[in-house]
Amino acid sequence: MTDSRPLAPLALLDLDSLVGEEERAIRDTVRTLVDERLRPEIAGWYERGDTPVRELTREFGKLGLLGMHLTGYGCAGTSATAYGLACLELEAGDSGLRSVVSVQGSLAMFAIWKHGSDEQKDRWLPGLASGELIGCFGLTEPDFGSDPGGMRTRARRDAPGDEQSDWVLDGTKMWITNGSVADVAVVWARTDEGIRGFVVPTDTPGFSAPEITQKLSLRASVTSELVLDGVRLPADAMLPAARGLAGPLSCLSEARFGIVFGAMGAARDCVEATLAYTRERQVFGRPLSGYQLTQAKLADMAVELNKGVLLALHLGRLKDGGRLPAEAISVGKLNNTREALKIARECRTLLGANGITLDYPLLRHANNLESVLTYEGTAEVHQLVIGQALTGESAFR
Repeated sequence: MTDSRPLAPLALLDLDSLVGEEERAIRDTVRTLVDERLRPEIAGWYERGDTPVRELTREFGKLGLLGMHLTGYGCAGTSATAYGLACLELEAGDSGLRSVVSVQGSLAMFAIWKHGSDEQKDRWLPGLASGELIGCFGLTEPDFGSDPGGMRTRARRDAPGDEQSDWVLDGTKMWITNGSVADVAVVWARTDEGIRGFVVPTDTPGFSAPEITQKLSLRASVTSELVLDGVRLPADAMLPAARGLAGPLSCLSEARFGIVFGAMGAARDCVEATLAYTRERQVFGRPLSGYQLTQAKLADMAVELNKGVLLALHLGRLKDGGRLPAEAISVGKLNNTREALKIARECRTLLGANGITLDYPLLRHANNLESVLTYEGTAEVHQLVIGQALTGESAFR
């Protein structure tokens, strides 16, 4: 065979032909933002554990990325696939960047948009869409992650039996993205009538959000604890249309969908960086890319990358058509996070010692993907969702 011009990793299957013109324009706009504005800064933000979240949120808002797949209230109303492609490009920069958009749009905003009252939507969604306000989502607790139904955070009526009386919330939430910088938190709590959601302004007395530090993953993302100590809210702070675990789980499905795409962004960035390195790196007098072992690794990674993006695009089309079941999202989240982490680790081996530095994105992506593998449902949880779909038997309890 004669040498030919190298292909981009995602050109192997001509996946661009599956993306519409408007979706491609949105994707390219986000890619330009990441390459020109964010990529030069991300290694420093990661190393310092100090990211200008409020500044970034405003920039994302100006581009229409926050709640972009929602309609009304200043939201762009794009296709789900376009939202997914934006997540892919953001996570090619860093998982923390995609997390800002996911938590804002698919968790905090989606909860209010789908389950909130008209007054709640009018009050919060325009500011969240513009990025002038930051939202967070409080479901996970220190002892309840994969089993949110066991939550201990409680909301009680100040005057039991009086539906117009205040709510009083007590409890603790953990691992909350943007918690310490948020203006509003969607908090899920146990009540006498089951699990309900509440819109909590973060300046409410009794609310605090100490930041979690000493992280080795998602360092370019703000992670916090939420502490609710006698937080008093008016009766209309409750999300009226969310009852039971179906409320928060519907929000998690939205976030998981973005992760299906986002994880492949991290994987693509790893493969692209590794291809560039192996072409330049000389080993025993020839480019590292010219060795069979190197090409075997690159080929296997490119195959999984293309399969993962193809899966993401398929799920995007199902979602745009209103035909995306929960078990299909679990297939995407399980496969793409797992394969992206494998790709990041394998790419690191091809760079040797250089791969552990922040001069290259590989170990940063790998460390981030350890968290992405876990949040919005661990790999094991998604295996059980798929297992239940296949067998008709629940193995959760």
